[in-house]
Amino acid sequence: MEYYSRNKNRKRRFQPRNNRGRGTNINVNRFIAKAIESEMPNIYVDGHNFSEFDVVSPLKKNIEYKKYDVPTKIQHEAIPKILEGRDILGIASTGSGKTAAFLIPLINKMIKDSNQRCLVVEPTRELAMQIQDEFVSLARDTGIRSALIIGGSSMYAQMNILRKDPRFIVCTPGRMKDLSDRRVVDLRKINNVVLDEVDRMLDMGFIDDIKYITSRLNEKRQSLFFSATMNRKSEDIANTLLKNPVRVEIETQQAGKNVDQDIVRVRSRDEKVALLTQYLKKDEFEKVLIFTRTKREADRLSDKLFESGIRTGALHGNKGQGQRSRIIESFKRGNLSILIATDIASRGLDVNNITHVINYDVPENFDDYIHRIGRTGRAGKKGIAITFVG
Repeated sequence: MEYYSRNKNRKRRFQPRNNRGRGTNINVNRFIAKAIESEMPNIYVDGHNFSEFDVVSPLKKNIEYKKYDVPTKIQHEAIPKILEGRDILGIASTGSGKTAAFLIPLINKMIKDSNQRCLVVEPTRELAMQIQDEFVSLARDTGIRSALIIGGSSMYAQMNILRKDPRFIVCTPGRMKDLSDRRVVDLRKINNVVLDEVDRMLDMGFIDDIKYITSRLNEKRQSLFFSATMNRKSEDIANTLLKNPVRVEIETQQAGKNVDQDIVRVRSRDEKVALLTQYLKKDEFEKVLIFTRTKREADRLSDKLFESGIRTGALHGNKGQGQRSRIIESFKRGNLSILIATDIASRGLDVNNITHVINYDVPENFDDYIHRIGRTGRAGKKGIAITFVG
């Protein structure tokens, strides 16, 4: 089909825009690789103990109750510096222990000084909920009130919570910006801020929201910045946010290194569904994460598999927060062994022991592919990734 530009003297050919073409420019041979057998890097600091950290007694009791014993590398390096009041630039990914690395010293600071208020910004609702749960357990019996401010939940209820002036707030960027615009929360009162998983926030298009939030914080603040990777945009934010920071960089295993990767050629949608059904009925497919490109396809595939007697959960942006939380918790606990997800919905998914990742639809780009397969082959276990290609 021919399309014409506004310049009538020049005729140009354009490809019709549709979703089928997405991902087709990726060399599918990049989806084929053998797992590299190697030992996982030790994230712990042997010979040291949490009892060495100079924190108040109620917090020590909560740390002991959670059975924290040997600190991870990022905890060993970051906690003393945060206790000193230093800004932190942390290069570390999920699984390094960074949540406790910032929560423990910040809770200690808030116990000792009632004027301290903290804001933790997370890229996804799921990650924010995990941080909130961890805070509640570490701050038990301290009297510090917290608030979880995320999309997908009642804004009216969150406005009422914020009017009670909680000292610790965990949020996602979009919802916090909305409530700040409505003047429900005064960000100038915030004198401690944590930007967590910054690379994910940038991938998800939150850069303007982050800049908005950080520009309205108290200038006399302690700032902690964590990201798995650093690029120009994240460096710009770090330079604006941080003052004379301590850099803490933790070695992490490269995503996909411990994953057997292969492609499977399919000729039609029916063949793809039939082949997937065969796979999922095999015993070795114990805990499976399936990626589709669209929300509609996730629901359609879930219905198709249900017709074949296979129970699944579908995770995407159209699901309410309560639904998403129940599905993820069921998948984590093993009550649900097969989960279908879109890329955006899976960004905050941190689930252990996923045996297989299946790319039912080819990802839009290679970065998304790496993110997808990084959900398996973790904690020293080998994973398997299969990508269906036409």
